[in-house]
Amino acid sequence: MADGYHHGNLRAAVLEKAAEVIGREGPHALSLRSLAVGLGVSHTAPRHHFGSREGVLNALATEGFRELADRLRAGRESGGDFLDTGVEYVRFATDRPAHFDVMFTPGLLSADDEELNAARTAAFDELRTGVGSLAEEGREVEDAAAALVAGWSIVHGVATLALTGNLDRSGLRSLFEDGDLLAITRRSAGLLFGPRTPGSSGGDRIPESGSPRPE
Repeated sequence: MADGYHHGNLRAAVLEKAAEVIGREGPHALSLRSLAVGLGVSHTAPRHHFGSREGVLNALATEGFRELADRLRAGRESGGDFLDTGVEYVRFATDRPAHFDVMFTPGLLSADDEELNAARTAAFDELRTGVGSLAEEGREVEDAAAALVAGWSIVHGVATLALTGNLDRSGLRSLFEDGDLLAITRRSAGLLFGPRTPGSSGGDRIPESGSPRPE
């Protein structure tokens, strides 16, 4: 085509550029015109693939939920437990911050986009499956729904605090010896559903609250 992209390549290029813009300036800075200019294509080219700015954001969120589901599924199928699922959730958020931002800002997205809704459902099905695995590990879960919300809240909160810079600005990250976000996630979520990683407690400024389950 005249813009120098094949059909599929332009769609992928628009999503990649959109993630770049959102990562740098936030989702509200995104426009079809700016995407076209950044890619050196006609102003109508992105509209041809996505219809509107909302279409681009829907597609980006769909891409994100699909990747998240794939990651969580791969971890589960390789023997990971619910705690590993939570750690992988945070890893995804830090690997794909623009996707994560758009995925969890409902006001940016269409409520009736079938592909987006299916991708979102697939990702949360993996979280539900993770809670179900707790019983297989010999851990008592009296309220599976509450366990799911509690686990999600912890890992989503850790990811959001890190991505917004608030984990550092609050000084809480410095309470951990090496400040590694995934290690912080594992220890924090582990207070609910899993043991601490060996040797993770030494040298921190304050003790962990609660009693971790015996290994």
